[in-house]
Amino acid sequence: MPFAANFPIRSLHFLNVFLFFSGIAFSSSFAASPIYSSERMRNLKQLETTPLLFEYHRMTTGTQQMFYFPRRDSSWRENFAENEKRALIQYRDAKQAIAASLVGGIDYRGGETLGDTIWPGLDGGLYLRGYRDSVEFMLDARIYVENHSASYPKSFDREFVEFQKEENNSGVEYASYARYRGMLAINMGFGRLMLARDVFHFGPGYYNNLTLNQYALPYNTLSFEFHVGPLSVISLYGDLRIYANSMNRKNTNDRNLYAHRYELNLGNLILGMSETQILYNENKVWLFVPIVPLFMEKGNFSEDNNNGALAFDANYRLFNLARIYTEFYIDDFESPISLIKNDNIEAKWAWMAGAQIGKDFSVKGHKLEAGAIAEYARVEPYVYSHFHPNTAQAAHLGVPLGAPNGPNSQTIDFAVYGRFARRINVNVRNTWLWKGTDYGSAINDTTPTSNHFKLPKKFLDGAKMKYSLSPAISYDGDFVFYQLEFTLFNDEKIYTRLGVKW
Repeated sequence: MPFAANFPIRSLHFLNVFLFFSGIAFSSSFAASPIYSSERMRNLKQLETTPLLFEYHRMTTGTQQMFYFPRRDSSWRENFAENEKRALIQYRDAKQAIAASLVGGIDYRGGETLGDTIWPGLDGGLYLRGYRDSVEFMLDARIYVENHSASYPKSFDREFVEFQKEENNSGVEYASYARYRGMLAINMGFGRLMLARDVFHFGPGYYNNLTLNQYALPYNTLSFEFHVGPLSVISLYGDLRIYANSMNRKNTNDRNLYAHRYELNLGNLILGMSETQILYNENKVWLFVPIVPLFMEKGNFSEDNNNGALAFDANYRLFNLARIYTEFYIDDFESPISLIKNDNIEAKWAWMAGAQIGKDFSVKGHKLEAGAIAEYARVEPYVYSHFHPNTAQAAHLGVPLGAPNGPNSQTIDFAVYGRFARRINVNVRNTWLWKGTDYGSAINDTTPTSNHFKLPKKFLDGAKMKYSLSPAISYDGDFVFYQLEFTLFNDEKIYTRLGVKW
């Protein structure tokens, strides 16, 4: 394994012990933000390991269920003084408040697919948040500098990285890049308008939502949210990129995302509908209007330049102890009968089903949050694809906006998790993955432009099951964060991070 030879086992053991005993002395709190956001799996990590997972846990155990992210955390402003008392700089009066912290860390990363060892990986920057009157804002901006062992390094987070060669830097070779997430929102009496760089996550699933999924890469967005009784409506515009290379002139071509989510809250039962339309080298702002049915408007534009989909989901909570959920995604079909027969490439659909259990316990006066998630996802061939490569695919920087394993895949996820005193996190995830290799298995594999119903499709023809086990443990402190995560058996990798916030 390319990453194992130089891994400092003794140093890591000492660091674990040191962080554990020194961290217990900190008083209990957790990272505060104006919004509930998707997980930061690849970069910009702060002091909470999996905040979205535990938001899903809280919804399973009794809080109001709302399955779209990012969305406002209304308690953040109310508890600003308590949450931000450890900020480096803070100011608050009757109308406004602002807090600023320095954030950063050091990483060790490596893996088979990455074909590289990154050590050290350093990052540092500013975390800014605040409000004035009806406006709320947040910015997390970092500079990254990394040393790579590979001669031809790849980007760990799959966004653009600039590699500095030794012949141009007095014998020093390294990688550098900048990353940020941020938002500015206006809360009005009839709705909330938000500009954000983030990843949208629509639906009740945690790992395998089919329309918009947190495993996509961050993109620039404009969204509007409003509520009418039990109905929530979210309208989204996303500015997508085709190539993960800012040096490529092909990125002058536009890929624009419009999406709507309608969510009906009937107490324990939540019914949702999500729709998307992606335009290539076109931009029709009319599609942002929440009442516009995107699946109907699709017929008003050139087929070559637009790609649409429609999904329905349902979630039911049982006894504040568990919830069961499902989502059905329709990319394209000749007729309802073609979906039932499912024998040609025109039947482009996906299905996800899952369940989560969760319960809170008291252990010597501290809360223990524990639970498990199981999900199954099936994505047919050619889903998310389009007629021409690098045009209106449902992807950003080559990564699907929906199910992370893309078309012609089948995934089973099962994870158990726990968090003690909002400090110590343990998570063990099992994944069984089948991924096809036939044409129609990749985002850029093109859908034929005619005679769809005459072309048979093969689902997972000869695909082998790949099993991976990913145990993780972390400590979330007030000033210090530490995480260690392995993936074993398939695509073996390691990720460990020591982070600080002051």
